[in-house]
Amino acid sequence: MSPSSFGYEPWKFVLINSPKIKEDIRPFAWGVTNSLDGADKLLLILARTDVTYDSDYVRNLVEGLHHHQFSPNSKPSQSFKHFQERDLAITNDRELFDWASKQTYIAMANMMTAAAELDIDSCPLEGFNYRKMNDYLAQHSIINPNHWRASVMVSFGYRDQPIKPKVRQPLNRIYEELN
Repeated sequence: MSPSSFGYEPWKFVLINSPKIKEDIRPFAWGVTNSLDGADKLLLILARTDVTYDSDYVRNLVEGLHHHQFSPNSKPSQSFKHFQERDLAITNDRELFDWASKQTYIAMANMMTAAAELDIDSCPLEGFNYRKMNDYLAQHSIINPNHWRASVMVSFGYRDQPIKPKVRQPLNRIYEELN
């Protein structure tokens, strides 16, 4: 039930249970090694690459999920177009993916917070080669690369060792009030 921009949920969640897949991705998932070896659950979060005001993906959400008539010229569609093209200044496929990928982090943060409330540990993971991961996923028909790319991974489980104390910047370096 995580929020997303315009409610378009440009994400897909892939739970990796397969020991074979875990071993296959190990050579290019250097920052995921501890989770491959010890986490109870490893979740790959994919971001949609083609969420635009006139895309089939948005049409299917509007018609199939929300049960509204879709038109790329409708006020909601044009509002989304304005948001992407003018407010965010999205001008290419990479920027479109980056926007969708940011949405996946909202969902991941909500999952991690919910897990913490249940005393389940979690760890966000970006330590992998994105090109190799996407190639692997496409070659094994896990994704259609025209619609999906890897955004981030997150692991869940129960720790078997104490957490090291965290060190953070002083609040006055990272927080400011505008009155």
